[in-house]
Amino acid sequence: MRLARHFDVVGISGQPGLVSGQELGVRLARPDEWARDYWIPFERFRALDPVRTAHATLTGVDLEGRKVFGHNSDGSAMVEDFDALVIATGVTNGFWRRPGHRSADEVAAQLRADHARLAAARSVLVVGGGAAAVSSAANLALTWPETCVELCFPGPRPLPHHHPRVWARIARRLDGLGVVLRPGRRAVVPEGFGCDRITAEPVEWSTGQSPSSADAVLWAIGRVRPNTDWLPAGLLDDDGFVRVAPTLKVVGHENIWAVGDVAATDPLRSSARNRADELLARNVRADFGGRRLRDYRAPTRRWGSVLGAQPDGLEVFAPNGTAFRFPAWSVRRVLQPWIVRRGIYRGVRPSGS
Repeated sequence: MRLARHFDVVGISGQPGLVSGQELGVRLARPDEWARDYWIPFERFRALDPVRTAHATLTGVDLEGRKVFGHNSDGSAMVEDFDALVIATGVTNGFWRRPGHRSADEVAAQLRADHARLAAARSVLVVGGGAAAVSSAANLALTWPETCVELCFPGPRPLPHHHPRVWARIARRLDGLGVVLRPGRRAVVPEGFGCDRITAEPVEWSTGQSPSSADAVLWAIGRVRPNTDWLPAGLLDDDGFVRVAPTLKVVGHENIWAVGDVAATDPLRSSARNRADELLARNVRADFGGRRLRDYRAPTRRWGSVLGAQPDGLEVFAPNGTAFRFPAWSVRRVLQPWIVRRGIYRGVRPSGS
């Protein structure tokens, strides 16, 4: 959106729109509510009108010839020339962040299937200690109070990358919802299992506890894999993430940039948030204009929402653990329509328009 004001932009995505990886708990428990804000077809974004969008999967890049290669959604070959390349291909993480082609119908079908799978369960085991796991446990317990929800995590507390105040507050919320906490449990991940589906088999623990069973096992263990198999190894660090300078320019290459979860900016890869898109667009323009580039400064802790929008409002945490609450009415009347859709996205057309 920001680059399209100044350049001819081609956007390449295997998804048919914004299919966010955020707020997993709301997505699973209340998919219609989640889809209003986190599943938006590209054509509804007014600021993307100048952008030519290709629904394709990338397969390779010629850095010297400045071309990218891929397959369109109909299977035909795609070749695109570039003067500057921005790599923002993200990561694969569990069943809710997957690479490859998906149609709008396939996205909608997965939302319905995941929701139905958990609605039918009388017991749910959530495995993981990050925000996705905590959010899932809380929202499932809120939506289905008769379902036994257990949260199993390897350390003494979940949310290890958040300020301790955050967990202290969230723990009280989980207790009120009846979520059973199981600290000190590290799951044995079966060989070849990519945590890409909800399972029903017993979970074994490498930390010595007896196996645990539930009608549905939700894996949110943070087994993140960068979507970089189409890139040369020389661009990547040992874990497969794109090596970038503080300016978000790919190390050792001109006119190639990376941002988001795929970029090795800091241990938390925090340029997926914190408005790094604005900095990147500014630096691309400055680079072509011969001006000085600015550095991305990463926060040392995760911040933002953990549980997502709740019936009593939205709670957002600062890096120092301070909580700010948006009343429920303000989320729908102010935050989403004015701050997010108009301020950040610069206009989103109504569904069906």
